[in-house]
Amino acid sequence: MRITRTIAVAAAAVLMGTSARALDTYKVDPAHSTIGFSIDHLVINTVRGRFRQFDGSLAVDPDNANALKQATATIQATSIDTDISKRDDHLRSADFFDVAKFPTITFETTGMKKDGNQQVLVGKFTMHGVTKEVSLPVTVKGPIKDPWGNLRLGLEVNTKLDRKEYGLAWNKVIEAGGLMVGEEVTIQINAEFVKQAGEKK
Repeated sequence: MRITRTIAVAAAAVLMGTSARALDTYKVDPAHSTIGFSIDHLVINTVRGRFRQFDGSLAVDPDNANALKQATATIQATSIDTDISKRDDHLRSADFFDVAKFPTITFETTGMKKDGNQQVLVGKFTMHGVTKEVSLPVTVKGPIKDPWGNLRLGLEVNTKLDRKEYGLAWNKVIEAGGLMVGEEVTIQINAEFVKQAGEKK
């Protein structure tokens, strides 16, 4: 009886270990990745910017065409860059991101779904201290092997959000009518991820 119980426990441990190793982990390569955004300015123009500092990871199922299963990301809000120092300082202030109080912007998946052939990440997005559930249509490319023998995945996200929903409400009405700064922000993410040796979930 004791031998049978020992065999059963060992078998369960093997099965649990196999399950735990089922997903491959990939980490972002910041040198070949961009988290960008664009927003209307004075009604007549579009201003573009990016965040320079971020990290993130993906977990994919190698036995299911590398289907995306999990994703996390952390952006350093202070790294915002629109190529104009004075404007960037204003964006870091309490009028907008208030980076002293809310230094990071984060995303963590809570699930996945399909929209036709499109993979959609569902998760908690936190910005300016406000957390909301968002659905992000994603395009995953690869994996491919780079010249150094690493496996890489590409990920693209194009989506929009209303900055007012996250407490980023600063604005002015211009004399000709309309708002100085648009309320809808377009987000564009183009990222490369490198497979981590021996790191699986």
